[in-house]
Amino acid sequence: MKALNYIKITGSLFLLAVVIASCTVGKKYQRPELNLPESFTSENIADSNSVADLGWREFFTDTSLQRLIESGLQYNQDLLVAVKRMDIAQRQLLQARKLNLPEAELNIVGSISRPSDNSLNGVSLGAFLGQRYLENYNAAINFSWEADIWGKLRGQKEKALAAYLQTGEAARAVQTRLIAEIAQGYFNLLMLDRQLEITKRNLILNDSFYVATRMLMEAGMSNALAVQQAAAQKQNTALLIPEIEMSIAMQENTLQLLTGQWPGAVSRVAASDFRFATALNTGLPVGIVARRPDVRAAEFALQIANAEVGVAQANMYPALNITAGGGLESFKASNWFNIPGSLFGLATGGIAQPLFKRRALKTRFEVSKLEREQAVIQFRQSVLQATTEVHNALVQVEKLNEQETIAADQVSTLRNAVSDAQQLFRSDMAIYLEVITAQANALQAELNQASIHRRQLAAVVELYRALGGGAK
Repeated sequence: MKALNYIKITGSLFLLAVVIASCTVGKKYQRPELNLPESFTSENIADSNSVADLGWREFFTDTSLQRLIESGLQYNQDLLVAVKRMDIAQRQLLQARKLNLPEAELNIVGSISRPSDNSLNGVSLGAFLGQRYLENYNAAINFSWEADIWGKLRGQKEKALAAYLQTGEAARAVQTRLIAEIAQGYFNLLMLDRQLEITKRNLILNDSFYVATRMLMEAGMSNALAVQQAAAQKQNTALLIPEIEMSIAMQENTLQLLTGQWPGAVSRVAASDFRFATALNTGLPVGIVARRPDVRAAEFALQIANAEVGVAQANMYPALNITAGGGLESFKASNWFNIPGSLFGLATGGIAQPLFKRRALKTRFEVSKLEREQAVIQFRQSVLQATTEVHNALVQVEKLNEQETIAADQVSTLRNAVSDAQQLFRSDMAIYLEVITAQANALQAELNQASIHRRQLAAVVELYRALGGGAK
């Protein structure tokens, strides 16, 4: 009979918890209004296809670059740290998913106390038990369970899930930036190779002019000043070679650092006019909300803030706790396992309503609402920042294409100018300064053309990253 009453009481408390738990507080998350434009630029045609949908292996087809990126994704220290943060968040999520389960603990206690002979306990022991000490032995399993009133536990689980997803997006953001940095460094290395090749070729031309000038002086058709100026021009060109070689070595070391390797040489293709074969479709601006991992991380931060508001509000309302336990208890060790005489059980249910906590709960609730508003602003700012980065990259791609066309024409013009100046100089129709100036201008134009080409590649990589490419 007592067991039946015990079951009825426990069942009633459970039903009461279920009914109350259906009354949840907090607001379900909804994405804020973003008011995104229909396209990134007025010249940009709205199309849902985006180059960012391509995996990085499809976008970067150079096998040497692919090997560098693979090494970076495996060994880069910043990315490894981000992955560990994700692992930590995953463990916290697994723990949060168990919040609705009861807590259970096993307690085994044995105690002996000897009260004063003049105390009430001492007199009672002597009168009723005929002894001066009291023994008590207890072995019990205790359960406690908090009903999810007002959705507090649900809010904590939502926070843990959003935090886990946020760390995942943060790791992907590190990955996209790492891929872009490796590609930028690789293309910078190709540009330096190209500039070194150009400088060495021009050094040969300078040397040829120097030899020709000296021969003309020996033949009495020129003077020492012309030879000195030709030698100085050759030396100026020669000075560039160790400087470029130093930049190449430092760039190689930077790439090795990004890929988690020790300093050393980097394998790469021959310095040539590298081109992307992929069409640079940008997709719709709304697409970056789904593709950009940093934007998604900002939205998950907003979801965390939104769940925190519900948790803070629920903390201001009553909490229902149910505890139950049972086991063996005896005041003599010899009777401890005397069943059923030593069996005991208990069940309690309580509702706790916070009354006065020096305004801490209300302040936490108000602060959490302000933090949610702050997270909304930060999310919108991340979308605005991403859209601006795409727009800037598009402008760079367009204008650098125009610059490269002009630079190619300039190089062709100045190469012809060098050839003409040398012929005129041999025919005594031009002075040596005109040849030196033409050679210097041609060298600078070729170096500038290589730099513009590298900036073109960098702009394409930046566009790919800004659109969210490289996350897969």
